[in-house]
Amino acid sequence: MTQSELGLISEDQRSNWIRLRTMILLRWVAIVGQITAITVAQRMYNLQLELGLCYLAIGVSIIGNLIAIFVFPENKRLSETENFLMVMFDLLQLCFLLYLTGGLNNPFSLLVLGPVTVSASVLTLRSTLILGSTALVLVTLMVNFHLPLRTEDGFVLRIPDIFVFGQWIAICIALLFISLYSRRITLEMHSMSDALAATQMALARAQKLNDLGGVVAAAAHELGTPLATIKLTSSELVDELEDRPELKEDAELIREQADRCRDILRSMGRAGKDDLHMRQAPLIEVIREAAEPHQDRGKEILIEDGPGPGGENAQPQILRQPEIIHGLRNLVQNAVDFARTSVWIEALWTEDIISIRIVDDGRGFPPHLIGRIGDPFMRRRRSEGEKKARPEYEGMGLGLFIAKTLLERTGAELSFANASDPYQSDRSTGQRKGAIVEVVWPRALIVPIPLEIGMGVGENQPIKI
Repeated sequence: MTQSELGLISEDQRSNWIRLRTMILLRWVAIVGQITAITVAQRMYNLQLELGLCYLAIGVSIIGNLIAIFVFPENKRLSETENFLMVMFDLLQLCFLLYLTGGLNNPFSLLVLGPVTVSASVLTLRSTLILGSTALVLVTLMVNFHLPLRTEDGFVLRIPDIFVFGQWIAICIALLFISLYSRRITLEMHSMSDALAATQMALARAQKLNDLGGVVAAAAHELGTPLATIKLTSSELVDELEDRPELKEDAELIREQADRCRDILRSMGRAGKDDLHMRQAPLIEVIREAAEPHQDRGKEILIEDGPGPGGENAQPQILRQPEIIHGLRNLVQNAVDFARTSVWIEALWTEDIISIRIVDDGRGFPPHLIGRIGDPFMRRRRSEGEKKARPEYEGMGLGLFIAKTLLERTGAELSFANASDPYQSDRSTGQRKGAIVEVVWPRALIVPIPLEIGMGVGENQPIKI
């Protein structure tokens, strides 16, 4: 599946989600806090501040907010550039106020973390790096360049140099750590959101195909009677127009086209029939249906079945759920993508469980990723050699996540392993030494309760068009 097919949202598109009103509200909160801090410092502690410049910096923020409120509509969403400029302005305005009020001697210097954290959460990596670098440079300059805090008597308030150095180190570390942490968490949340959306789309597509099959079957059934009438009438006309060859030829054409319509609808109805008794099928048939799209990709797919210890010989009938078919299909696709020549699908059943194991003769899963298999991480870009070796592979690292999510919804448990060391040099083809994926269901979850002898399968559900 490609990114366009899944409708995944890029990082640049996400940065356009932020409303201007949200940034305005955050700036009002900052403005109120700045005015409060300056007022308290002056009136309660009699600190001598450059009030003109301080109120000038705050006034610029107020004017910017008022312009944004009256000029732009309430539902405006900021572009990546507009978001970047707003956060950069807030960072510069805050650092200017800190310069006027003691630099790193001011306990509010930790607020420099705010704009950078916002950037790491909503902006692209490039914008975050620029803002983070700017913050580090400004904090470093404020160690030596700032206006001192003075009391009413002219006494300079400052902390010892070693504490200033510690404050600088703490802010720098916090800038790096909080930015990385915030960005990592945000990316994982976005990745999980995209993967879940892709899973829902895949399941909806499979369900839509099933629904379409039911509509086709209903159409074939409903059109059968009028087509039979057309054929009967045209056959009678053929018999009655023996003495008028030009009209008889037209009647024969009508009869032939009616037969053709009947054959087309019969084939469509057979492919799309969705009676209740078609909602379950033998285990091996469901596996074959899942593997069918990958049969002609140059790799041999071998299906093996048999009862496990204590299991009955008869092959179980399981539910033909879209989740099962689509999930198994993704697992088979992954095995075919990375196999060298062969893929084995082993089906096993007992009185309690049903198990499907998919094994290939490829290199296996990278050992450092086995613990992360099933997470919606984006795979690395393929080299030109890998593209030539697996031209059909267009995945984005979401295939296994989708398969795992869909199958777990049916009650399955999945496990991933390697049949041998993936770094082993002497690996021959045609042997089961690659990746192993095992899917195990409790039998009661996917095997329908058998009907009693003489009991019907129930009424078909009406199709709503």
